Amino acid sequence: MNVTIFSTKPYDRRFLDAANTEGTHRLTYLESRLSAETSRLAAGAEAVCVFVNDEVDAAALSIFRNMGIRLVALRAAGFNNVDLEAARREGITVARVPSYSPHAVAEHTIALILTLNRKTHRAYNRVREGNFALEGLLGFDLAGKTAGVVGTGQIGEIVCRILIGFGCTVLAYDPEPNPVCQTMGVRYVPLEELLGSSDIITLHCPLTPATHHLIGSQSLGQMKPGAMLINTSRGAVIDTRAVLRGLKSGAIGSLGLDVYEEEADLFFEDFSNRAIGDDVFARLLTFPNVLITGHQAFFTVEALTNIAETTIANITSFERTGRAVHEVSVDRIARPEEFAAAT
Repeated sequence: MNVTIFSTKPYDRRFLDAANTEGTHRLTYLESRLSAETSRLAAGAEAVCVFVNDEVDAAALSIFRNMGIRLVALRAAGFNNVDLEAARREGITVARVPSYSPHAVAEHTIALILTLNRKTHRAYNRVREGNFALEGLLGFDLAGKTAGVVGTGQIGEIVCRILIGFGCTVLAYDPEPNPVCQTMGVRYVPLEELLGSSDIITLHCPLTPATHHLIGSQSLGQMKPGAMLINTSRGAVIDTRAVLRGLKSGAIGSLGLDVYEEEADLFFEDFSNRAIGDDVFARLLTFPNVLITGHQAFFTVEALTNIAETTIANITSFERTGRAVHEVSVDRIARPEEFAAAT
């Protein structure tokens, strides 16, 4: 099958080529991000493969249909960047990677928590400059603290397990409680109670209309003053401008992000020799209690291997049977009261 792959980096080629073991599919790699304007680069393909910041909107899907493309294979779990209604109208199948390595994202979440708490990123820079002073590096014991986990799907479940291992009391919010988490001793509470009781709040829910700006001005006002906020899910789950106000007022004690609302024009690219034009993002970088990584929580050997193998399996299955292994339908759009299954 001829497959055009958008938004690729050298590591994508390495793992996808390895998964395409028998050379069954002819893979064409593009660095370009998918949009309606770049969609015609897939001319001659029967399928396209896209990543989290590619815009699979109605315009792009219409062009794909006219070019004879029948499959959009996501090399990610989330599908909020795909217009599923338009895909159904155009007769295009959408497939995803429902699970790759929940441990990768969960462990990166804990890395953000530990780094922000003990300020190891700041200590590293100090020591390199010959500064061994401890002032400004004071942290706290995780043991005995209350951590709130929003979304207890596969990733949230592992985060709960690790936090319990540190000796934290773990509260959770999810419309569909995870029995495994309950067995571990996690207590499910309303979101308002979680926000008001937690020293650390970590987000593990997909982006849906119900979770868009889930953390905004109102919810920030419900948070325990000085709490740590972590987001490794989707950028728009938090209202960044509201969070900026929370940082300035001291309502948020520290912030760890691996995702950002407007990351599409920033993340996965090298801006070290260029100015960053996003003023909101630039403002975030000025706070000493903010730690941002560039959507790298998924970035482990195990995760990339699983993503590539599942992506190729979806393409192979579609070529042979007309159905992908992990198809996404309009019915899979999470309803407002349901989001655990999509994490």
